[in-house]
Amino acid sequence: MNPSSKVVYLTFDDGPIPECTPQVLKILAKYGAKATFFMVGENADRYPELLAQVRAEGHAVGNHTYHHLKGYKTCTHAYIQDAERANNILQTTLFRPPHGRMKYSQKTALRKAGNTIYLWDVLTHDYNPRYDAAHMLSVIKRYTRNGSIITLHDSIKSKDRMLQLLPMAIEWLLSEGYQLMPLPLNPNSEH
Repeated sequence: MNPSSKVVYLTFDDGPIPECTPQVLKILAKYGAKATFFMVGENADRYPELLAQVRAEGHAVGNHTYHHLKGYKTCTHAYIQDAERANNILQTTLFRPPHGRMKYSQKTALRKAGNTIYLWDVLTHDYNPRYDAAHMLSVIKRYTRNGSIITLHDSIKSKDRMLQLLPMAIEWLLSEGYQLMPLPLNPNSEH
């Protein structure tokens, strides 16, 4: 994103789930931080109250497919259908491919349908039990710069490490003067 703007974008993949997403929302609210939640459609379908809460609290919602599909292992037609199924629930033009990978044909079809595709430049690996919160914070400190998109996960697998990391990361980002904003619907109309 815009390197001349002192803004970073916290993003959360794979939710929403009741075991984690409400705690993330409480932490974000405590610091007045806004984020983007790339939701798995199946989870949003199962927990519509969490989808509504994320939106009500001023965060952005993105599509992460209905079944968290691996694009490179799925035919384009099935992948696009799955993304459309998720979007029937999510109603968004923000899209992030699960695992950060998809076929060129999938990317082309999604963009043609009006989606803005976002990846990241800082991946915390909060889903990996080999890394503790201190290590993940050091990654954020080392690689974050103006316009960075930081990816975390509001999932069962990541929950404990991510919830420990999140307040520390937000405090550091704020101390460095960053604003924490949701991703824009159109990257050319940044905050």
